[in-house]
Amino acid sequence: MTSRGALIVFVTFWRVFRRSGVSPADSKRDIVVRSRRRTLVGVVTSDKMEKTIRVRVERFMQHSRFEKTLRVHAVCCVHDEKREARRGDRVEIMETRPISKRKHWRLVRVIERARAGHERDAREAARPAPKGREGEEAAPPQLAPPGPAE
Repeated sequence: MTSRGALIVFVTFWRVFRRSGVSPADSKRDIVVRSRRRTLVGVVTSDKMEKTIRVRVERFMQHSRFEKTLRVHAVCCVHDEKREARRGDRVEIMETRPISKRKHWRLVRVIERARAGHERDAREAARPAPKGREGEEAAPPQLAPPGPAE
C-alpha cells in the first residue's frame, strides 16, 4: 500500500471515531475495563421475586477517626436467570449492565447451599466463619464446672 493509500485509510478511520465521540485509545481501554468487572460474595436474603434475588454483602471498614473496625453491609438486587439460588445460600455475584432500575448484578455461582431445615438469619450467615480447623465449625467456649475455689 502506498503512503497516500495508508493516509486515506487512517483519515477515514479517524473520522469515524471522531463522529462517534470515542477515540481509538478509549475503545481499547473499554475492552480492558469490560473484562475487569467487580465480583462480590454475599448471602441470599430473599428469593420471592421472578428471576431476582436480594443478596446481602458484608465488608469490614475502619472508622476514620476512632480506628474501630466496623461491619457494614449493602443489599443488592441480583439477576438469577435459572432461579437456582435459595434463601440462606452463599453466592458469588458479578457487576453487569443495568438490567432494570435497581438490578445491575448477576449471579455467577452458588458457593455454599443453606442447610435444609436451618433457617439462618441473613446477618448471621453473612458473617465470616469462626476460626477453627478447616471444614469444621469452632466449638463454643467451655465453662469450667462449678466446684470449690482454690
